[in-house]
Amino acid sequence: MNTDTGYFDLQINGCYGLDFNQDQIDPEAMHRSCQRLVADGVSGILATIITEKIDKMAIRLANIVKLRQSDPLVAKMVVGFHIEGPFISDVQGYRGAHPVDSIHPTNTDEMKKLLDAAGGLTRQVTLAPEQDKNFTVIDMLVKQKITVSAGHTDATLDQLRGAADHGLSMFTHVGNGCPMQMNRHDNIVQRVLSLRDRIWLCFICDGAHIPFYTLRNYIDLGGIDRCCAVTDAIAPAGLGPGKYTVSRWELVIDEDMVARAPDRSHLVGAAITMPQTVANLINKVGLTESQARQLASANPRRAIGLA
Repeated sequence: MNTDTGYFDLQINGCYGLDFNQDQIDPEAMHRSCQRLVADGVSGILATIITEKIDKMAIRLANIVKLRQSDPLVAKMVVGFHIEGPFISDVQGYRGAHPVDSIHPTNTDEMKKLLDAAGGLTRQVTLAPEQDKNFTVIDMLVKQKITVSAGHTDATLDQLRGAADHGLSMFTHVGNGCPMQMNRHDNIVQRVLSLRDRIWLCFICDGAHIPFYTLRNYIDLGGIDRCCAVTDAIAPAGLGPGKYTVSRWELVIDEDMVARAPDRSHLVGAAITMPQTVANLINKVGLTESQARQLASANPRRAIGLA
């Protein structure tokens, strides 16, 4: 497959039964998951490691580095890492499903530990600008040509602008990682959209994380050339409806293929695949096939400097 035309997923926590966020990963399971991704038309991903204790996150990054070294298919498919947390907002709603006991302000030594564990393969880091005093970690990452993305944040407009001035260039899953009820005008979604000419906007396109008509509004405002589609997929993605246990969470996936807490009170990641994402963008959002593929292929690569 031509790696310039296949889908590229900036945010995938696992798929087809495999959770990237575990302390040990079976090499055969990793290989099979990569095979399934290839069959889906995906030519590259950023394996996403989310908030946990720093030592655990480092172990998980290092384990995938080892798998890449021993399996050419894994090395081809896992182009790099997306580290999401632990330097995000600890406020209920903004932190999403991230465990509050591991969230804290930025720390350069801890960031370095994670980057070292990732073996130079970190391509994207999601953090909350309000947790990065003086934008110290943002500066650190930008100097290493790592894409810095705001997410799980309630940063003020001044904080977002300041972060962008220091090189922050993306926002992780716009419209999510925030409470259901916010100020109707001065909220994180509106602040981010006001900076659409400076940062990439990433969206989960399953119709549950963002209603399709709202997603169309966001894409129209941001522009086809500044938007990216991500799955934010978790381990059950691609397996179908059922009850699952992923890391610390019990969850259920209904017929709509959306991952929710057992009481259906909130979303817990996503269970969508890239082919489903593109189909939704065409059939539900109203994009052309070319536009949908741009959001799922060319733009993600451009956003992290691969094209």
